[in-house]
Amino acid sequence: MDVVGWFSCGAASSAAIKLASLEYPNMRVVNNPVAEEHADNLRYMRDCEEWFGIKIETARNFSFPDNSAESVWRKRGYMNGVKGAPCTGFLKKESRRTWEDLNGFDGHHVFGFTIDEKHRHQRRVADGMKVLPILIDRGMTKQDCFDMVKDAGIKLPAVYEIGSRFGSGYPNANCIGCVKATSPTYWNHVRETFPDVFEARAKLSREIGCKLTRVKGKRLFLDELPPDAKGRSMKTMKIECGITCGKD
Repeated sequence: MDVVGWFSCGAASSAAIKLASLEYPNMRVVNNPVAEEHADNLRYMRDCEEWFGIKIETARNFSFPDNSAESVWRKRGYMNGVKGAPCTGFLKKESRRTWEDLNGFDGHHVFGFTIDEKHRHQRRVADGMKVLPILIDRGMTKQDCFDMVKDAGIKLPAVYEIGSRFGSGYPNANCIGCVKATSPTYWNHVRETFPDVFEARAKLSREIGCKLTRVKGKRLFLDELPPDAKGRSMKTMKIECGITCGKD
C-alpha cells in the first residue's frame, strides 16, 4: 500500500509517522518548508529523519520559491479572515498537490491527528482523502506524542519551550506569528519573545488592512493591542497549520 506521512515539525506528526513506519516501512515522508518557522525546526527534522530511518522529502509551490508566508500575504494582499489564511493554501495545500502530481501519488496519508481531533480526520475522509487514523486508533493525545518523542531521546523544537509571562511556550511548531491566531495572549507572547516578528506582522497588517487580533469581541490591529491584554491560556490553544488545515 502506498503511504505518505506529512511531517510538520510538530510532535503529533512525528509520532504518527514513526508509528506508521513500523507498519509501512516503505512509506514516504514529506515536509512543506515555510521560511517563517523557527530555525531549530531544521535540527528537529534531521533528528526525526534519523529516528524514522526514512529520508524526508520536500514539497514546494514553485510560484513561491522563497517558501515565505509573507510573500504570499503581499502578493495576495490578504493575511487572514473569512477566507482563511492564504499561506496555508499556497505553501501547504498547493505544495501537496504539486508533490502528488509530480509523483503520481494516489495512496494513503498520515497526519498528526490526535484522539481529540477525530472531526478533522472525518472531514478529510469526507473530502475523499484516504487518511490512516494512526494516533486516533491508539487513543493518543498531544501530550502522549510529546512523551513519545522525548522517550526517543529527541529534543522537541525550541518554540515549544520559549516562554514569557503569557505562556510557557508556543502551542505548535509552525510559523512564529501565525496569522490564524486571534488571541491577545498569543500575540502578546509573540511581542515578548520575538518583538521583531511582532513588529513585522503589525506593520504589514496595517498596510494590508487586516485586523489580526480580537479583544473582548472587537477586532484590533496589532499596534492597537494593549501590552497586558490576555485571553485564554496558551496551553489550550489549537492553532493548526498544515496541508489539511481549513476552517475547522
